[in-house]
Amino acid sequence: MAAPEENNQLVIAPESTPETQPNKRRKKKSIVWEHFTIENVSPGCRRASCNQCKQSFAYSTGSKVAGTSHLKRHIAKGTCPALLRNQSQFTPGMNGNGSMSDPPKRRYRSPSSAYISFDSDRCRHEIARMMIMHDYPLHMVEHSGFLAFVQNLQPRFDMVSFNTVQGDCVATYLREKQNIMKFVEGMPGRVCLTLDMWASSQSLGYVFITGHFIDSDWKPQQRILNVVMEPYPDSDMAISHAVACCLSDWSLEGKLFSITFNHPVGEPGRENLRSLLCVKNPLIINGQLMIGNCSARTLSSIAKDVLWVGREIIKKIRDSIKYVKTSESLEEKFLELKQQLQVPSEKSLSLDNRTQWNSTYQMLVAASELKEVFSCLDSSDPNYKEPPSMEDWKQIEIICTYLKPLYDAANILTSKNNATPIPFFHELWKIHELSRAVVSEDPFISSLAKLMQEKIDKYLKDCSLALAIAVVMDPRFKMKLVQFCFSKNFGDEAPLYVKVVDDGLHELFLEYVALPLPLTPTYAEDGNFENMKTEDNQGTLLSDHGLTDFDMYIMETTSQNTRSELDQYLEESLLPRLQELDVLDWWKMNKLKYPTLSKLARDILTIQVSTADPDSVFDTGIKELDPYRSSLRPETVEALVCAKDWLQYGSAAPDEISNAIVKVGS
Repeated sequence: MAAPEENNQLVIAPESTPETQPNKRRKKKSIVWEHFTIENVSPGCRRASCNQCKQSFAYSTGSKVAGTSHLKRHIAKGTCPALLRNQSQFTPGMNGNGSMSDPPKRRYRSPSSAYISFDSDRCRHEIARMMIMHDYPLHMVEHSGFLAFVQNLQPRFDMVSFNTVQGDCVATYLREKQNIMKFVEGMPGRVCLTLDMWASSQSLGYVFITGHFIDSDWKPQQRILNVVMEPYPDSDMAISHAVACCLSDWSLEGKLFSITFNHPVGEPGRENLRSLLCVKNPLIINGQLMIGNCSARTLSSIAKDVLWVGREIIKKIRDSIKYVKTSESLEEKFLELKQQLQVPSEKSLSLDNRTQWNSTYQMLVAASELKEVFSCLDSSDPNYKEPPSMEDWKQIEIICTYLKPLYDAANILTSKNNATPIPFFHELWKIHELSRAVVSEDPFISSLAKLMQEKIDKYLKDCSLALAIAVVMDPRFKMKLVQFCFSKNFGDEAPLYVKVVDDGLHELFLEYVALPLPLTPTYAEDGNFENMKTEDNQGTLLSDHGLTDFDMYIMETTSQNTRSELDQYLEESLLPRLQELDVLDWWKMNKLKYPTLSKLARDILTIQVSTADPDSVFDTGIKELDPYRSSLRPETVEALVCAKDWLQYGSAAPDEISNAIVKVGS
């Protein structure tokens, strides 16, 4: 029997809509629905109505959904007239200027996130800080790509010009300078300066002046204090002018202990510097410790001379390495020969970087150890132009012999912890000993020894006293290391040179004894002197009323007694060298025992033997400021360089710097 007609019909359920089945509709999570309401205009057609201005926007037609991007733009771009009239009122999901927070946050992701208002001044501060910290060119703020990026990130930010960001960077520098001034003023000891001369494409010189000092916790500190542009860097007045600017700028008159510079200065230039320092600064033992040459530059200069004498032979070695590195097959053949000959060398061949003399030394050492392998290469190959002879290899070994003590001494300077004179002293006298020990009729060896001797003698003449006194301040060496090195270098005349160091040390100590000191200097320097003026256990206020004459007596007798501090220190046994010793920490622990001598030690150990940073110790050329920096005003260059150095140690609060930026910008 046939089924009823209605049973043969396909029954279609009514269309399910979000309105009829709200429980199955996915919950709308976009933040725009706090500002829009969906309205049904006709069957299958819905529009989004703005809650503020009631303006209607397309949302869905049938199965086609328009999305929410155009709704976000209506709010975020500030085109809603109602929002523009009520900018001062805060709406959830909106910032105080009536536009959506940038970037919009979904509430379900960060329901408790704090509202952060847009701050144009803070943005300017961060741009200036970015320019300083990463050495970006200031004109970057006018580049089209950067402008487009910022406008898409925050359309309401009024982009700054080159002049504006330059002023903001200077404002940051001035703000940080106030903090550094307070920091320098609080240093208990004296300041040592290093002067690093940079060249530029405009034939101008820029003197980077760094201050070195030891803080109240006996930790070494350093800050770049000035960058002084010198129009005539080779003049006799260049260095003295830069130093005068620094002393005046930082009020260091009377606080300067020594100056170390990397720029060659003739005797007229030194006399100008001595004349300046005699007026501005009380000289220590007639200025014998005041002026010193950069040890890194001295070592590099000697190394360059040695390499120049052997330049033709070194070229043969370089060409031989190039030949081996020409193809993989040649390199594999070289390694096979090395294995067959059982050469024990573990060094690998590589070409040198001619701007770093240590890489040339390492190349020669590696090639010298593999000379037997080179001699087995096919010399008939036209690409192997001129293989080194056995005589060439002998001269390479001589060159390496002269470069090794230079390399060892310079390696000490590559560590920031070893930038003091103590570890450098012994290596320096090894170089001096080598330059005097070789007596040979070989013109090649004689030329090398003569070049080394002239330059190392000149360096020691200027700097040996400061280096020797610094070594004496190490309780593991004292005068013993000085006596040992001098005996090896000067033989029977060694006692005369030792006496010069001993006399200079005692004269320096007497000058420190004569300095006006507070009644209890070891407490005063740590900020504890004021604590002594508090009430004692009996409630009696400690005071000097009526005891001024007693104070004078104490100072006089203390001065007499402290004259033996140095002799007492020298007579005590040396500390063992089996374990590492922080010399500054040792003096910190013994400052009560040696109140005057500890102050001398603190200042003498502040002296820097090198102006070069660890990465440029082996440089063969002078540093050069890039063309962009050279095109800026000298004041801007100084602000950028100094502020970058200072910011790495911490900075002032962003709000304070923002205020400073606004003040300067206005």
